[in-house]
Amino acid sequence: MQKKTASKCLTIKEASLWASNYLGKEITTSNISYLIQYGHIRRIGSNGSSQISKSDLEKYYNFINKSKETAWKEKLGEDLNWKLSFDNLKESDTTKHIHRLHPYKGKFIPQLVEYFLDGHTDELKKETFFKKEDIVLDPFCGSGTTLAQANELGINAIGIDISAFNSFIANCKINTYDVISLEKEIKNITGKLLTNSQFAENIEFEQILIKKLKDFNDKYFPVPDFKRKIKCSLIDENSYGQEKEKQFSVIYKNLTAKYEAELFKNNPATFTDKWYFKNIINEINFIFEEIKKIKDLNNKNILVLILSRAMRSCRATTHSDLATLIKPISETYYCPKHGKICKPIFSIVKWWKTYSKDTIARLKDFSKLKTNTYQYCLTGDSRTIDIDYALSKKNKLFADILNEKKISGIFSSPPYVGLIDYHEQHAYAYDIFGFKRNDEFEIGPLFKGQGKKAKTNYLEDIARVLNNCKKYLKSNYNVFLVANDKYNLYPKIAQKAKMKIVNAFKRPVLNRTEKDKGAYSETIFHLREN
Repeated sequence: MQKKTASKCLTIKEASLWASNYLGKEITTSNISYLIQYGHIRRIGSNGSSQISKSDLEKYYNFINKSKETAWKEKLGEDLNWKLSFDNLKESDTTKHIHRLHPYKGKFIPQLVEYFLDGHTDELKKETFFKKEDIVLDPFCGSGTTLAQANELGINAIGIDISAFNSFIANCKINTYDVISLEKEIKNITGKLLTNSQFAENIEFEQILIKKLKDFNDKYFPVPDFKRKIKCSLIDENSYGQEKEKQFSVIYKNLTAKYEAELFKNNPATFTDKWYFKNIINEINFIFEEIKKIKDLNNKNILVLILSRAMRSCRATTHSDLATLIKPISETYYCPKHGKICKPIFSIVKWWKTYSKDTIARLKDFSKLKTNTYQYCLTGDSRTIDIDYALSKKNKLFADILNEKKISGIFSSPPYVGLIDYHEQHAYAYDIFGFKRNDEFEIGPLFKGQGKKAKTNYLEDIARVLNNCKKYLKSNYNVFLVANDKYNLYPKIAQKAKMKIVNAFKRPVLNRTEKDKGAYSETIFHLREN
């Protein structure tokens, strides 16, 4: 009987229901299809009646789930708090509503913020630290995750970030919009873009190229057979990929010649010139000029953010190098990430339309959860900023409330030593939109390295931030800092800030965007007044 059950075949829908019940979390049909597409699970039957073996599925999930926690603790230590891994969540949960309005390196997931800000207690979090109507501060605000989650929980929040564009992202996320008027503005701009004769050939060229690529990939890289053959060592991926890359290159070059597709500028002077085809720059400038005509400031800002998100997806790079740019490309190429021939982007139209639609949906989702509390991200240096003064120029009433109530605590993720150049990750936005760059004031940027001097400066700078922010905190404050402290700097930072570390929660970081998917942890340091 057991043998018969083990060999049972399931449809994709049946498999999603079975897996959801088996794992105790939602597994969608898309999740199952992904496993088939990338060769993790064998498909049985034709496209019209695709099925999979329940036994294969069970073996896959047993291997993934039973080995992960044990393997990570073996590498990172038994003090790893697996509860804080949030491994039961799907990507759609960790990027819910406005948290995916714009890409941003180095942000934490909203559930981690919510865990420490909300009113629950458990065996790990034995007391509550914040309550409704409190004020929380994030002096390294980034893309505004703390601000958004504070709003959901009915907590006021102030952010600070040295990057003007980071502050812009955060404030766009937490703004309130007239979605109907916003949709009209999007429709108007999209219509003008599509009917502009200047861009007609670009759009037609890309549509034909996409069609030819699809036909070619369907023939030579069928899904999921191609991935399965690689997994079973029936195909040498590198040699086969290079062979087909050369074969399609002939089609591609003929097409670019026919349409006289514009590529890069000669002697590029800016980031945008280097990483975007000329026709895309023209489309970007056209959309931006249309956005400038809009009178409603909130609508204008969120449309700039949509344009920026679309721009990021249109850089002339391979899919494998989107997170860390290596060199611009102008040819079609074999893409190991997708297991087929891929191409650079020749028109922004698809991404502008896609992200416009997605943004509207996310704003609507967040509007259902928003509370009547105040959040704002100030642009400034957290080491020296006068929060009362800076905030009074934006909202005098709330500045007075803050001055009277004081801030209950901090929840923030400081930059890591020598890991990310925060301005450079959005260089295209600074080029086009005119935000002032403050690279030289970044704490621990990649360009300053990870040497002894960089570590010393980092330690001093983070301590200066805490000492400056302390002036605005209540006497019984709680400070939570999320860091991967591989250089053991935070005990010294706490000492210099005249604080004490009362607890440290070590958590595995499961959903990383970097190519290195190895075991990785970060620590949430809980600091109080010394």
